[in-house]
Amino acid sequence: MLFWNKKKKIHLFVRHCHVSDVSQHKGRIAGFSRQKCHENLLETIDRQRIEITFLLDTFHSIKEPHFITEQTEFPVVEIKEGSEAGSFLRLLDYVVSLNLDEDTIVYFLEDDYLHKKGWIDILLEGFTVDHASYVTLFDHRDKYHLPLYHDLQSKIFYTNSCHWRTTPSTTNTYAMRYKTLQEHLEIHKKFSQSRRITADHEKFLELGKRGAQLISPLPGWSTHIDAGNTSPCVEWESFFSKPAVVIN
Repeated sequence: MLFWNKKKKIHLFVRHCHVSDVSQHKGRIAGFSRQKCHENLLETIDRQRIEITFLLDTFHSIKEPHFITEQTEFPVVEIKEGSEAGSFLRLLDYVVSLNLDEDTIVYFLEDDYLHKKGWIDILLEGFTVDHASYVTLFDHRDKYHLPLYHDLQSKIFYTNSCHWRTTPSTTNTYAMRYKTLQEHLEIHKKFSQSRRITADHEKFLELGKRGAQLISPLPGWSTHIDAGNTSPCVEWESFFSKPAVVIN
């Protein structure tokens, strides 16, 4: 197990848009809003260890300004794509153009996620697991009950704070070292090109065939807000209750 410098910064890239065709069919926890997910992110980051860039797809513009443009603490990069896959391809172009240090942790985040406090340390711990190429903080509930995963087997690891499992796939929210992104760049592009929605499951299956290992913590330290499929063992609903409760 490798030692990870806790002072090293994570570069976080969050994608936002005015209208999402991808999310319209999803069930949500009562009280859900993307702005509340954004507030949760800001409440759980350590500004000494996180650099954030927001990417805003303005293809489907509306009269009301997006809440991301009303903050001035972090940069906002505007793009015009109109699809999830297109915005992800522009994200890849932007991040690759930065020429970051090869060991920099890069975290791609969609705008409908919540995080528990302390997630930064957990994410960094994930990269101390031998042979971990990709780390997600989302413990996918579907891996426990879908017939597709009836015979799924995982390797189990532990770090200072939690256990980890290998998992075959995740959403388009995950972290990796910059050198890993560069090594697998064409695969990341392949499963978004000529599509409206990234084939994230198929992408990670392909990465797995290339020897890339994806791990997630037990229980999860973040969740996609897709009702019925949130990370188990955490009361994520409490954040959206009134008055709002910050998850500890």
